Amino acid sequence: MQATDPRPTPDQHATPIADWLRLEQAAGVGRRSVHALLAVFGTPGAILCAGPAALGAHVTPAQARAICAPVTPALAALIDATLAWLAGPDHHLVTFDDPRYPPALAEIPDPPLLLYVSGRIALLAQPLVAVVGSRNASVQGRVDAESFAAALSRAGLCVVSGLALGIDTAAHEGALRGTGSTIAVVGTGLDRVYPARNRALAHRIAAQGCIVSEYPLGTPPLAANFPRRNRIISGLAAGVLVIEAAAQSGSLITAQLAAEQGREVFALPGSIHSALTKGCHRLIREGAQLVETVDDVLMAMRMSPLAGLPQVDAAAPASEDDALLLDALGHEPVALDELLARLAIDPGALSARLLELELAGLVARLPGGRMQRIWH
Repeated sequence: MQATDPRPTPDQHATPIADWLRLEQAAGVGRRSVHALLAVFGTPGAILCAGPAALGAHVTPAQARAICAPVTPALAALIDATLAWLAGPDHHLVTFDDPRYPPALAEIPDPPLLLYVSGRIALLAQPLVAVVGSRNASVQGRVDAESFAAALSRAGLCVVSGLALGIDTAAHEGALRGTGSTIAVVGTGLDRVYPARNRALAHRIAAQGCIVSEYPLGTPPLAANFPRRNRIISGLAAGVLVIEAAAQSGSLITAQLAAEQGREVFALPGSIHSALTKGCHRLIREGAQLVETVDDVLMAMRMSPLAGLPQVDAAAPASEDDALLLDALGHEPVALDELLARLAIDPGALSARLLELELAGLVARLPGGRMQRIWH
């Protein structure tokens, strides 16, 4: 009996997905060149069938030869691996001509050709806001990021960040607590998790939110990938909130890209003595909106045509836990020790919840550390 040949048939390497991967992987052919060819020929298949002479009128001879080159074993293996990955649950490859491709991202100067998506792809069409900041965040910075993200998510915004340690991690954690959920934009292939310490968080995001990358499967965490992925974080979002950024922080790159892309830029101020707030203060000096409460962000998002955020009542408690805490506060100023006694809650958890309510404009912090309910 003749053995079955385990190798893929040629047809598997002549599908629309394979055409996109061939274009993206063509040596020396950048995204801008591919976009220019798409504007002329319409589809990747038409580009690949055009031949070197026709392509040579729009790209260099070397690029034309690279595009028309036969499929190599390495490229065939990538196509096969991608098709196998796509067979998994909630795995998607969104091409630039796909109706699911985010319109706001398509308008940036250098949009990715492909988006690999793991998780709830519908989140790409939701109102989006980015929350970014220092990897070496302070305790207060992490609390602020988690609280802001939770409040934004409860208000209907999906929070975009980069899965890095520090502020990004806290933003994802907070956003997962709200209805808006979260999107992580990563600088590796989606078959890898970086940093490894966020593996459990990445699995939660893939289940409850989604993870996005422009990089093919197998791409390792190369240093050059992360500044490039920042344009996707800002490009997806209608606004970018920076929480703690040193003077040379990569978060400032995201904020600069956001400004160039016509997005709102927000910055949380802090102590003049902290190195982690110097980047935020610089952004404010350069025109970023100073943020003190989540309403500062929500008001701007409601005015932004990119956000598409419906009017919401940010002053109403969004959960049963909020209502219980507000009931315990009563309507008179109360010290934290007394509130702890009323609720029998962990002090750290109480501080985080109070900060969220403060950011949402539901409570106010008074001199002496007392809290006052201001929502009736």
